[in-house]
Amino acid sequence: MHRVSAMTIDAYIDALPKAELHVHLVGSASVPTVLELSRRHPGSRVPTTGEELREFYRFRDFGHFATVYEAVNALVREPGDVAALVTGLARDLAAQNARYVELTVTPYSHHVVGMPMREVTEALDLAARAALDDHGVRVAYVFDIPGECGAEGARVTLDHALGEPPQALVGFGLGGTEHVRPKYREAFRDAFRAAVAAGLHSVPHAGEMTGPETVWEAVEGLRAERIGHGIGCLGDPRLVAHLRDTRIPLEVCPTSNLRTGQIADLGEHPLPRMLREGLFVTLNSDDPPMFATTLRGEYRAAAEVLGLDREALAGLARNAVVASYLDPAGKQALLAEIDAVTAAHGAPEPAR
Repeated sequence: MHRVSAMTIDAYIDALPKAELHVHLVGSASVPTVLELSRRHPGSRVPTTGEELREFYRFRDFGHFATVYEAVNALVREPGDVAALVTGLARDLAAQNARYVELTVTPYSHHVVGMPMREVTEALDLAARAALDDHGVRVAYVFDIPGECGAEGARVTLDHALGEPPQALVGFGLGGTEHVRPKYREAFRDAFRAAVAAGLHSVPHAGEMTGPETVWEAVEGLRAERIGHGIGCLGDPRLVAHLRDTRIPLEVCPTSNLRTGQIADLGEHPLPRMLREGLFVTLNSDDPPMFATTLRGEYRAAAEVLGLDREALAGLARNAVVASYLDPAGKQALLAEIDAVTAAHGAPEPAR
């Protein structure tokens, strides 16, 4: 029997090559970066000290989180700020042995503060090259519609995605408060129809703060190829069966769900049940500094709080690579690295 080397679970998680599929540009801003921006732009609602910012990031519910996110987002006023956020995230991910990220960008938020579309795209392109050259992290982008902004948000997002896209744009998404979506259903469907026709992948958020009906709309109305969060699917056995049969990946973000009040306790997160149901699950950090987490931290919580073993953790790492829009050669190389780590340091040999 092959004998693996002794390695703590923390070291094993660190050794696993990772991909991050669900993380937001503004939500990835480190605490020092946010403090720097808030001091640079006095008069904003964002605190200028670390202690005050930590308190600012104590969210009562998703609505409160959205308000705080909007305030931080308003600090990003220049293309250089956009580029700095991308390269900062790449630096943070590299320290966690993450090799690839699909970063969600909300072009409408840059549009409303007057950033020209072309300049935003140039900043994203420049930052993607710097992320690879300086940190070894490959960056791809997903443009998402802020759901609260309705038809106007959909139009601006689509115009940017089709008219001035960054070179690494791979996906088209929909975020924000899910409860408003029925009001703008046709506008969102039309935007996704055009984006998919142009070759972008459909990756909307759904089932984060609502139930199965939002996930069904993502699948049937938005032609979702991958779904952000998706935990609300569990209320409908027919939907669970459909997701299992079609292998639509779900971008699960446990700590995010806790911090925004979607679950009361991390130990109650439905991730283990989703895996038992045979769903295609990936593990992600969403807005890591805002939620006091990291991608590495999500894997540790999955192990220490949710009881996932090394085989399950490696399965989540593989799923993220398979579900990504990385090129086939890149996927094959990352999967081979994951397999090498699990072969050397995977499940311990049973005692004889």
